[in-house]
Amino acid sequence: MNGGAKMELAVPSIMNRKEPHTLAALIDAINVKRRTLFEFENNPYLCMDSEISTPTARGGQTLVRLKMRNLLTSAVTDKTFKAGEKFKEPDLQMVPVSYLYSDSDGSYFLDQDNFETLNLPAEVVGDALEVLVEGTLLQLQKYNGNPIGLQLPIFVELVVTEAEPGARGDTASGGATKKATLETGLEVRVPLFIKEGEKVKVTTETREFSGRA
Repeated sequence: MNGGAKMELAVPSIMNRKEPHTLAALIDAINVKRRTLFEFENNPYLCMDSEISTPTARGGQTLVRLKMRNLLTSAVTDKTFKAGEKFKEPDLQMVPVSYLYSDSDGSYFLDQDNFETLNLPAEVVGDALEVLVEGTLLQLQKYNGNPIGLQLPIFVELVVTEAEPGARGDTASGGATKKATLETGLEVRVPLFIKEGEKVKVTTETREFSGRA
């Protein structure tokens, strides 16, 4: 397979590597914003959205409603907290890795720091294989030293292996597109001028065509 291409990583700054033996910081609920990482009930969470409710009555408490995703289970919940409630900063690490290959025993990645080969199960890899080719650089997320998920680059570049003829494209949405299959098996809608063998840029979050590579 072709090697991975130009990568741009969307990694929240709080997820950077920590120095050993540092105490976890405490985060006030009112300071939790979108993409903030925090620990609640011994689980790591990512804030997807936050909303502050200011009291109208004297003596009322300011409340913070958080839409939060559990990084271990991917479950999304809405919870309301008092503004002064405190959360620990989770013990998260981001380890640079490159994708090697997958087989019936799992998916294999090369740790870019110590060059060890890591075998990750399907529950950690998720649907990332839709956008991974050999050599793709990405980040492995660890919680308390254990792998829990992958942080994909914002974009990947993949080769088109099959594409419908341009005349059969769908113009109903206003922009003429057609279906294309990429080297990973992922199917995307692409402009009519895209041909088999071309390399295209795909947004990993939406799995949508972003442009020619």
